[in-house]
Amino acid sequence: MKRQTLNTMTKLAAVLVIAAVAAAAEERRQAQQRIVVSIADRKLVLLEGDRVVKTYDVAVGKIATPTPEGEFQIINHIQNPTYYGTGVVIGPGNGNPLGTRWMGLSAKGYGIHGTNVPSSIGKAASHGCIRMRQQDLEELFDLVKVGTTVELRGTRPDLLAQVLTTQSAN
Repeated sequence: MKRQTLNTMTKLAAVLVIAAVAAAAEERRQAQQRIVVSIADRKLVLLEGDRVVKTYDVAVGKIATPTPEGEFQIINHIQNPTYYGTGVVIGPGNGNPLGTRWMGLSAKGYGIHGTNVPSSIGKAASHGCIRMRQQDLEELFDLVKVGTTVELRGTRPDLLAQVLTTQSAN
């Protein structure tokens, strides 16, 4: 009888452990941070699970140099980056087209950065990167970390459709 009780207790403990591990994994998944960019809307949304944390206006790639579509990760965070263009190197400072922060993506050569042309925000104006207002960029830089998923979507994702519709109604 004691052995049967011990077996029942062991099985019950195993079920509870499995349930707790599954619940913790689901909680982490829901709280996982990610960035979704609607290229068509020129909006960047920071999400934790499906909860909107922040929404920003951005500039995206122009027709000749479009923003790549897909799912990427932030692979580096650089404060006061140096710009390396074709035949030109621009150190940190007011003339730097990257602004004060660079978040490099796993798509080689692409990232999220500031701009020295704030009037480009809201337009298709970049060489494919995501440009942000300096203040917005510095805020986002502090909110996300290396490894954060970045989804670049050519069409408006359903989740963003709900978010943007709600914002425009307010």
